[in-house]
Amino acid sequence: MDPGLEEFAAHLAQVERASPHTQRAYLSDLRQLEEFLRGRGTALDAATRDDLRAFLASRFGSNSAATLSRKQASLRAFYEHRVRMGHLADSPARRLVFPKRRASLPNVVGVDDCFAILEAPSQRSATGLRDRCALELLYGAGLRVSELVGLDLADLQGGMLRVRGKGGKEREVPIVRKAQAALQAYLARRPELKPLGSALLLNRRGGRLTTRSVARHLARYALIAGARRHVHPHALRHSFATHLLDMCADLRGIQELLGHASLSTTQRYTHVSAERLLQVYEDAHPRARK
Repeated sequence: MDPGLEEFAAHLAQVERASPHTQRAYLSDLRQLEEFLRGRGTALDAATRDDLRAFLASRFGSNSAATLSRKQASLRAFYEHRVRMGHLADSPARRLVFPKRRASLPNVVGVDDCFAILEAPSQRSATGLRDRCALELLYGAGLRVSELVGLDLADLQGGMLRVRGKGGKEREVPIVRKAQAALQAYLARRPELKPLGSALLLNRRGGRLTTRSVARHLARYALIAGARRHVHPHALRHSFATHLLDMCADLRGIQELLGHASLSTTQRYTHVSAERLLQVYEDAHPRARK
């Protein structure tokens, strides 16, 4: 790895305390940039604003708006770090402006589909009970999948769950009644998976369940439940927030439950609810059909 990238990787892990997911994503973005610049005969520290704009333009057709936005954040963070460390006099990414695509709204699963998916796992086996517990926590507590698989037994504190979110920030979320029941049923059968450590959710070999496994199991249960679209773990988190908002929950409370640093991040769910409300009007109101 380029020495500058090695130094930045250490900064992300030790100073910023970024999540493993963020570290992987930022370094992947920067390696892509390094490869792109190599093709232009330029090094990372010699890149100009035009070089960075050309790099982002090269990704425009194949990346989503969210991914492009993250790549911009990766570039800014890297070059600001290079300036702070004295390697550069100015950051070429400081005033980097790039046309933005219209951001897509969160993928929300309907209430009935959510319930059907949560009830799809078998309750006769330890792995089925584990999957039911995992899905109940994803939807019932609004967890990120990385937060879910990072849970240890010690994080269960009565009716509350201690969750480690982005940047190592901790928050406590309530475990709703259905999730409590699924959790207790799984814990009673957990020893059958021959635990090798303190992880809450175990794979068949007794180790910690991975985010990829959770996504694979969820996709299978969505098919079993007859869901009308592909369902990924983050969709259950989006659904948790949107369904709470539909039931008139306080936006600030939803922000705390989700662990969002900024209220503006949570506010995008109001757009989802507004679109859903408009769809209800168009489907049902007599004046909408005139």
